[in-house]
Amino acid sequence: MTVRFFRSSLLLALIAFAATATTSSAGVTGPTGLHGFLLRADEPLTAAFHRTPSFAWNPVPGARTYQFQLSTSSTFRDNGILYSNSSLTTPVAAPTLTLPWITGTPHALYARVRAVLDSTTSPWSTPFGFDVTPPAPPSPLPSYPGLLRWTPIPGADAYEVWLVDTGKVEYVRTNVLDERDFYTFHQSQQWTGTVRWRIRALRGDQFNQRVNGLPVALHGAWSPVYSSTNPAMSDGKLQLTGTVSDVFSNGSANSPAHEMMPAFLWSGNQTAGGVASELYRVEVFTDKQCLNRVYTSAVVGSPAWAPRLNGPLSLPTDGPSLTAARSGYLGDGKESSSYTYDGAKLDPAEQQAQASPTVAVPGDVPAFPGTTPPDQPAAPSSGGSSGSGGSSTISVSGNLGPPISLWDVDWPSSGYYWTVIPVAPVGASGGTTVTAPGAPKGTTVIPVLSTTGLRVGDAVSIGVAPSVDSGTITSVGSGSITLSGPTNFAHFAGEPVVRAGGSISYVDTELPEDVCAAPVNRVQRLGISSEPTLTSAQAPFVTGLSSSGRLTSAVNTSAFYGAPLIAWTPAFNADIYEVQYSKTQYPFKPEVDPRSSVKGFMTFSTSDVLPLKTGTWWYRVRGIDFNLPTGVQQMTWSDPEKLVVAQPKFKIVTSGPKRKFKVLP
Repeated sequence: MTVRFFRSSLLLALIAFAATATTSSAGVTGPTGLHGFLLRADEPLTAAFHRTPSFAWNPVPGARTYQFQLSTSSTFRDNGILYSNSSLTTPVAAPTLTLPWITGTPHALYARVRAVLDSTTSPWSTPFGFDVTPPAPPSPLPSYPGLLRWTPIPGADAYEVWLVDTGKVEYVRTNVLDERDFYTFHQSQQWTGTVRWRIRALRGDQFNQRVNGLPVALHGAWSPVYSSTNPAMSDGKLQLTGTVSDVFSNGSANSPAHEMMPAFLWSGNQTAGGVASELYRVEVFTDKQCLNRVYTSAVVGSPAWAPRLNGPLSLPTDGPSLTAARSGYLGDGKESSSYTYDGAKLDPAEQQAQASPTVAVPGDVPAFPGTTPPDQPAAPSSGGSSGSGGSSTISVSGNLGPPISLWDVDWPSSGYYWTVIPVAPVGASGGTTVTAPGAPKGTTVIPVLSTTGLRVGDAVSIGVAPSVDSGTITSVGSGSITLSGPTNFAHFAGEPVVRAGGSISYVDTELPEDVCAAPVNRVQRLGISSEPTLTSAQAPFVTGLSSSGRLTSAVNTSAFYGAPLIAWTPAFNADIYEVQYSKTQYPFKPEVDPRSSVKGFMTFSTSDVLPLKTGTWWYRVRGIDFNLPTGVQQMTWSDPEKLVVAQPKFKIVTSGPKRKFKVLP
């Protein structure tokens, strides 16, 4: 006789009885159906992955926990073990380690699992063999003058671009690289017409938790040599083209937002007044009047700019080095003094010090510092209470690069405004000259043709030997400078005014507020918005044990028993992820995670097993971008996704004089 109970007053008693019932070891077999997947257990089966997969298997009736292992040996020799977790409570695993690129015949990596019951342990499952292969190298995308562009690789942390003709290697976070090396101080077709390049994707070894210490390569394969061509540099007034990453935006409201930092594009080479320039700088603002500057690019000679991790070009600092720059490629380094047209100091983002990485859940502190929360189990030493990488803090090392990213915005209701400003190397050829009516002996005020590049505190010399005066500038006026002391000689119109040492400053030749205003109107909008994907077109990326005891995914059910595994697609520019779950969708109130003792947790993975109790839950994920400024590296939250953890269903089995209770298979 079989009686099914779904809801009754006996339910709690049945649960307690089932939890303590004795299971005979006779006939117990190892778990079946073990396989790997990236987003959901019912996706098409494969044995090749580009990043560490998650795993699932058919449940074993009566199993209390599961032990899961990864190895480079099909026989699981001790020195081949990469990962081991014996605290899994449901038939899913999200290993917290970076697996090496590794292939074999038939496979190079193996997974296995066994069930731990009340009085016995099942045999190990049949090993699941698989390989981890690097993704194909990026391939070129249609691009624009002065810019290289390629297909983004999901999960890539950065890209290494080899400029074949310069011998330089550049590092970027996005799928674009400007060709500043070829255009700066030489804009003829001889220099810019053809650019040869190779590229490979980079990843981090964030976990470094392989039990046997097996090293991992941090790069994929180099692409073949690509060749990109450019038209001749265009003349005429500067005009903005747009911004481009994996998508193009012209700034209109129906243009897409960028999911990563884009390249900025323009044409022409002249100021609004028609003065030609060979250097340019992108400046980004939060207002269309271009007053609240939030980002300054490096100086480039190309008609495009995109941020680099290894800094701006090492621009010439004096006349001789400027002359040399016109006959060779500049190395990377630092810009010398950079100023706005009205004298404000500029600090390009590419040469700023790296930001401090976010290594704890932002804006939260442990609910029970240094202790295990009441009524919660202590987190195991390997993999968390349900085999996830959930943690309140992480460890990050190495050079992460400067803060070259822009904050997310709610596009198109809010966004950024950008313009491009011509830049002049001031101080390379005598600075300026005395203008009419000249300066009499004994004066401190010198009329000059231009004050561009002259600053309070600069040491200057005035005149031609032997009638040369020296002094320090105490103020800069409209068409004049004031010296710290009177002149000893009279000076006539046309005599040179030279900054001491001839050092070069890179000075904007226009004010952004002028070119952003009518009639010039050289300003354009852009949006930045990046978030992980938690759903497909059909259902959330969730895998777990159904309430009737079967392995299933959200395609087939909205309710799971025990700890479900959630997954998401990588977000561009995300270094790590923050995960939160709440009992309500709105307002979303993050619950304290028992493994981290804070409201949510951090993980390097793109999957995790959530330690949820029975009830209806909502969860969300956001990326953390280490190349945003310190303290504000959070990216956009995903939309909350619903998840139900249900009570299991039981049946009573009558066998002779004894009765046993067990979870439905």
